[in-house]
Amino acid sequence: MTAAGTDVETMTFAEAIRAALTEAMEADERVFVLGEDIGVYGGAFGVTTGMLDRFGEERIRDTPIAEEAIMGAAVGAALCGMRPVAEMQFSDFTAHAMDQLVNRAVSVPLVVRLPFGSGTGAAAQHSQSQEAWYAHTPGLKVVMPSNPADAKGLLHSAIRDPNPVVFMEHKVLYRSASGPVPAGDAGIPLGVAAVPREGGHLTIVATGIMVSRALAAAEELAAQGIEATVVDPRTLKPLDDATILERVRATGRVLLVQEAPRSGGFMAEIAARITESDTIFYLLAPIRRLSGLDAPIPYNPDLEKASVPQVPDIVQAGRTLVRES
Repeated sequence: MTAAGTDVETMTFAEAIRAALTEAMEADERVFVLGEDIGVYGGAFGVTTGMLDRFGEERIRDTPIAEEAIMGAAVGAALCGMRPVAEMQFSDFTAHAMDQLVNRAVSVPLVVRLPFGSGTGAAAQHSQSQEAWYAHTPGLKVVMPSNPADAKGLLHSAIRDPNPVVFMEHKVLYRSASGPVPAGDAGIPLGVAAVPREGGHLTIVATGIMVSRALAAAEELAAQGIEATVVDPRTLKPLDDATILERVRATGRVLLVQEAPRSGGFMAEIAARITESDTIFYLLAPIRRLSGLDAPIPYNPDLEKASVPQVPDIVQAGRTLVRES
């Protein structure tokens, strides 16, 4: 629904992704989408619902269950001047296409959309957070929006980018997240972090679904007299070091929150950048990381929830960090 007198529409996360794809395809005939079940079925999470009727089989291309072929076709199309948007049905399945993505997709304009993360009871093979894999690969850009407006704006920028972009979409956000989204092509530059909340006692850096949990935790901390800044990097590569370091220097304390397992996680990279800069001299306490367990995501709903940070975990970690320093 569009608010009267504004250019803003309330959308879910999935609707914002669909809007960006639709607008990009209407503006540029080189843009097309390919992936498993994205046509008649509308995608595993309904993101491409209705797009087959609008754009036809030439531009909404259902593919076999063959991730290496999907990625290879996307790379080849990009080399021939097209702007492909490839959907992996689950980010975990990209393992089948890593040679094409890591070794073949060099300096080509393509986007790989990856539904990822826990919270849907899909077990370990469909629920991983693998952003560190992609961020470790030179030449790949990695985007992880946390809300509908950012999802739409960042996807527009990703499709226009001349480099391969891994676009990570948390599965729970598709329907649970909704909010105001600017109409039209309101692109958000890659490499610019957002600061949705400012506070003076603590900086929380979070990604993906952890951003909304960090904001909820910040509200609870505020009721306890602890004001937290929340930083959402939005893109992991390129990373907006300046915004993160500025906010950490301002509060002297930093809590880094990710859904992915602790060992080798991307937040370790942010921690390293903090310690390698003069920001380390502003710290009033050691850097704290809050991560998922170093274990496969369980199928059982209660165990699944216990395996990744929840709002109470962030509240406790933030309170401890402030009160013990």
